[in-house]
Amino acid sequence: QVTLHAAAELDAHQVNQYTLILRAACPGEDEVEERLFVRVTPGHVLRCDSPFATAEGDVVQVLADVAPRTPLYAVLPQPLGGLTGFPSPSFLQFRLRNHNTPLTLTRRGLVLAPDHGFDPCKDTQTFRLEIEVTDRHGHNCSGVVKVEVLPSCRPHITFPEPHRAVMVTEGVGPWEVVTQVHARGDNVRYAILAPVAPVLFTIDEVTGEIRSTRRLEVTRAHLLIRAYNALHPEDHDTTTVNITVQGTDHQAPRCVPAIFVSQVPETMSPGSTLVTLRCTDSTSTDRCLHYDLEGPLSSLSHFCMEGPQLKVNTTLDYDSEAMAALGFQFTATIVVTVGGQPLQSTRVPVLVTVTPVNEFRPACPNSATYTVPETAAFGSVVGRVAGTDSDYPLNSLEYSLEGGTGPAQPFSIDRSTGEMRVVGSLDSQQQKNYRLLVRLTDTHNDLDLRKRQSCLCDVSVRLQAVPDPLPVCIPEVQELRITAGSPGSRQPVTRLVCHSSPDSAALTYTIVGGNEAGRFRLEGNTLVYLPNDRAEPQPFVLLVEVWGGSGARRRSSVVALVVHVTPWSTPVPPSTTTQHTVSR
Repeated sequence: QVTLHAAAELDAHQVNQYTLILRAACPGEDEVEERLFVRVTPGHVLRCDSPFATAEGDVVQVLADVAPRTPLYAVLPQPLGGLTGFPSPSFLQFRLRNHNTPLTLTRRGLVLAPDHGFDPCKDTQTFRLEIEVTDRHGHNCSGVVKVEVLPSCRPHITFPEPHRAVMVTEGVGPWEVVTQVHARGDNVRYAILAPVAPVLFTIDEVTGEIRSTRRLEVTRAHLLIRAYNALHPEDHDTTTVNITVQGTDHQAPRCVPAIFVSQVPETMSPGSTLVTLRCTDSTSTDRCLHYDLEGPLSSLSHFCMEGPQLKVNTTLDYDSEAMAALGFQFTATIVVTVGGQPLQSTRVPVLVTVTPVNEFRPACPNSATYTVPETAAFGSVVGRVAGTDSDYPLNSLEYSLEGGTGPAQPFSIDRSTGEMRVVGSLDSQQQKNYRLLVRLTDTHNDLDLRKRQSCLCDVSVRLQAVPDPLPVCIPEVQELRITAGSPGSRQPVTRLVCHSSPDSAALTYTIVGGNEAGRFRLEGNTLVYLPNDRAEPQPFVLLVEVWGGSGARRRSSVVALVVHVTPWSTPVPPSTTTQHTVSR
């Protein structure tokens, strides 16, 4: 007998056939071997997936204010819960093993919230549901669902105004908005409680707008409005709205000026009056006129109404990015009503432009000392004088050099940027430091150009001395052979080829060694030999110092000359001169 192992799990989609080799033998006989083929065919197997099928079960978290009978969990082959291996949910039966829970399990495997909802006042509540699922073949599986009910943080329904009085003028047509109520809270809905069957008015249950149902005539109506949470109707509040429909015998007041446009300086102090409205009622009665200011928050924070007077409420600071973002303008509307009735009102547009006032003097930079090499070329940048000015637009300055540009001040300054440049010759031997006065003048900071302000800044420029280059002679060492001429004559030997920087002074040449007998002299850069009556050959080693530059910046190089002199009486022709260059 071949049986299936108790722990075996067959899956025809993974392995659909097993081959078993069976061997049998009787005593004294040969062993017989046969094969047994076991074929696995797909069948209906019911399995519960994790985490539903685990010991801890699947966990669902909901808020306590969830609506009654809201689906919280589905024991279906969906991401919310788990079953596999069944054809259709309609062939399944779901049974709740434990009944100590207010939750409901439907025939289709849905877990529903209680019929009356959860208690929103309690702390976190946990409900455990043990669910058994059975298919039509009797196969079953089970799992656990834990529902954690979190306390609700929703606000209660409240009306900011428990009473409201509204006055409208007769002639308002059907379905026109008369007023609107607003309650705080979540999922707010509105309803008219009294009168039970309202005739003149209706309310939008979502927006709270109260509209007329017919053309209104002179009358009074008292409405009791309820606001409630649509998901929790027990959370509600009420307010009373008294609507008075009056005749049209009164017109809106007339005001002078009808439009107010003005420019005010930024230094206008808080409490100053910009305009006083002169408003009158068409009936010439002494009914009370009310003045209110409407407009953007920026305008309401800077201006206010005191009776018919429009006044400055806070400082009008022109020198700020916030004011620049507004375009330096404020717009508002003065609403003048008769007896506080909005349908008998006049609106006066207001446009106030804030103008700049030059309040601050330009300021010099903390340090204005620059160093420039005396060899700086024309147009070289020395540095930038970075002045500041707190008036808007910030740091809007013009720069100028006191005394102008000249030999005494070989510098210029850019009018807009304050950048200084070299525009003349510099010589640290003549002047090592320059003290300049730069004037900073503000621009675009006041409507009156006569109120421009300026300051003088000390600027120091120090010249950095650059030594002249050494004279260069080619070659630096020479070996020469000459034949002496007749005594008393003047005989040129060689011309020294030396150079220095193009703008340096002329070079000077001096024999500093080897001429003790005075047989040589220099004429400029030409070495001259003075023959005598000495008959034997004689070598001379001369050292010639070549000077370049001027003053303290003079620098020199030394040239070595080895001169072999052959007496004039030798047969060598006197015109012969041989020059050898010796490596240094």
